[in-house]
Amino acid sequence: MKPLKYYKARRRGGTVRLPKAKMQVTKGDLVVVISGDQKGNRGKVLKADPRAQRVVVEGINIVKRHRKAKQQGEESQIVSFPAPIAVSKVMLIDPKTDAPTRVRRRVDKDGTVERVSVRSGEPIPRSRA
Repeated sequence: MKPLKYYKARRRGGTVRLPKAKMQVTKGDLVVVISGDQKGNRGKVLKADPRAQRVVVEGINIVKRHRKAKQQGEESQIVSFPAPIAVSKVMLIDPKTDAPTRVRRRVDKDGTVERVSVRSGEPIPRSRA
């Protein structure tokens, strides 16, 4: 009888890529953090990733990375940059009342979709700048 061979399961590297989902927050929006250590802080969205459901907000979730010198004359350094946070942890700021608000979508007669503030009923423009 032949001995049984047990093989180690093959690993698949990388993060799980979820299907692209619709997010109410886009690049350039002003948001407030609603939970976590940074609760209450405001900032501008620098980057939005719909697949990972995460956003990078200016001045929020600052992390430090130690960078090694790549060449002989270069110096190693500590680099600070904002890391992504979950989109569920931020809330859009209503431009009229300057308070956090939930967002609805409204389709106009010409077929364009716009974001509408639940708090004031005013449309929220997309700035993407």
